Amino acid sequence: MPEGDTIFRAARTLHLALAGRTVTRFETVLPDLAEVDFDAPLRGRRIERVESHGKWCLIAFSGDLVLATHMRMHGSWHLYRPRERWRRPHREMRLLIGTENYVAVAFNVPVAELLNTRTLARHKILNALGPDLLAGDFDPPAVVPRLRASGAPDVASALLDQGIMAGIGNVFKSEILFLCGTDPFAPIVSLTDAELERLVTTARKLLALNTRSPQSSSDVFYSGSRRTTGMMSPRARLWVYDRAGKPCRKCGTAIRFARQGPGARGTYWCPSCQAEGSRE
Repeated sequence: MPEGDTIFRAARTLHLALAGRTVTRFETVLPDLAEVDFDAPLRGRRIERVESHGKWCLIAFSGDLVLATHMRMHGSWHLYRPRERWRRPHREMRLLIGTENYVAVAFNVPVAELLNTRTLARHKILNALGPDLLAGDFDPPAVVPRLRASGAPDVASALLDQGIMAGIGNVFKSEILFLCGTDPFAPIVSLTDAELERLVTTARKLLALNTRSPQSSSDVFYSGSRRTTGMMSPRARLWVYDRAGKPCRKCGTAIRFARQGPGARGTYWCPSCQAEGSRE
């Protein structure tokens, strides 16, 4: 599932392929985008930059227009050469941006908006996002007070709150808590500032490790190869996520699973490595 690392990689690759190019083709099945394109056509505009903020991808065009997309669970951006065969069916295409050399296709994207400076400044969700974990100026200590003030029922829910810091999804949430030996159900008030900062620092490190430059010119940016263990085996990529009932890779205790917090998001954890008093 797309998280901050996935969107960062997608934005970086789209930027390298599209920035500075002129839009020669734009298609969409989304009525709101089609309406904006009818009034202010994208064709002929210059793509100025592509960047990410947390789980959002922002494509800026000349003439004060920005395309903001959010992948949610199943969306993805693909990049193709003109006339190259797509790896997803056409019925899953939601929008397409074509240039002379590349075609960028968004498949199954549930959230896509075309904004200008005024509407971008008033966008409630984008303006409510916390610091981007992958931003160059991200400051881990500065996030600790935001965690303390969050009002989240537990630390796992706090990590998912994009208003505190942007980029963590369900996979990284479980992996971060495991690596820090933190009980996912622990209230924020039970953790020291040092423990909270360690969670934030670990989060940034894990996301950054999964944004390495692609080794090939693959047109699919998220390949499912996210790793947190450092192990090369495809069967040992993650510590606890999606491993309910299987032995902990550190102590052998059966990994547990439960739903918690707003939205009843799933959490995986080791009851031994993450028990109270087990934190280093």
